[in-house]
Amino acid sequence: MLIRNRRLRTTESIRSLVRETILSPNDFIVPLFVVEGKGVKEEIPSMPNYYRLSLDNLDKEIKGLWLLGLKSVLLFVKVPDNLKDNAGKEALNPNGLMQRAIKTVKDACPEMLVMTDVALDPYSIFGHDGIIENGQIVNDKTATFLAEMSVSHAQAGADFVAPSDMMDGRILTIREALEQSGFINTGIMSYSAKYASAHYGPFRDALDSAPVDAMNIPKDKKTYQMDYHNRTEAIRETRMDIEEGADIVMVKPGIAYLDIVREIKNSFEVPVAVYQVSGEYAMIKAAAEKGWLDHDAVMLEQVTAIKRAGADMIASYFAKDVVKLL
Repeated sequence: MLIRNRRLRTTESIRSLVRETILSPNDFIVPLFVVEGKGVKEEIPSMPNYYRLSLDNLDKEIKGLWLLGLKSVLLFVKVPDNLKDNAGKEALNPNGLMQRAIKTVKDACPEMLVMTDVALDPYSIFGHDGIIENGQIVNDKTATFLAEMSVSHAQAGADFVAPSDMMDGRILTIREALEQSGFINTGIMSYSAKYASAHYGPFRDALDSAPVDAMNIPKDKKTYQMDYHNRTEAIRETRMDIEEGADIVMVKPGIAYLDIVREIKNSFEVPVAVYQVSGEYAMIKAAAEKGWLDHDAVMLEQVTAIKRAGADMIASYFAKDVVKLL
């Protein structure tokens, strides 16, 4: 044989030299959960070694992330029940938890890129991403409200807003509202291909944002999140978001949707984000605790697979662990 592919696998030195996919701290967005209070660092039961943080601990976390070379965070807030309603009014409070969290991050580290979750479910008494009328999640009124929320986040100092709701037309509505308010440089990272997945359970525990089981109200999010049986629909959704002004598009979840990641990467010339979601995190943690797999090896293999599939950036609860290993 003149050609022996194994020559390029004989040692770690040659394997690393010809390696096609390389991870670095620049690949990661760190999701962070924020709560009211002081001195709070609550472990999330279904997400071992991941925490809800009060603002003082958020400050410390941001400084630690920056020292590790992690330069981007995605903020989520756990809203007290007494502030929830059907309209999400608390989301527009200029002194609300999200607005204060944005300012906390920017005060702690002005260069940290701040992305913010834009959706109603943390603020909704029904746990849905939209306003409910007559038992239905209404689209256009929700999109208008999400635009107001996005402007509020931009006013507080957010660099990017990240609409995670999957309402039709909300990217255009948000982009126009930001432009009209003078926030021409505030970016939009759109959850363009967000599937109605069973992998989100631990996240909803973290924010107490699961849909409620109430009469005449949908018990799941399948009327707005995508059907996981579909592939070409993801292309259509993503194309529309780009045409409406999205700067970055996202696929969510991650490891079970790598075919979608590659389709989108091959189809469009915009940065592609992937969210490695809470269920993916929890499954590795649980199996590792049982001794059924090597935690670090599987973690690195999965985030590498996500990047290899075409992700330009990965929102991952493993970000700190990966970077420490790198």
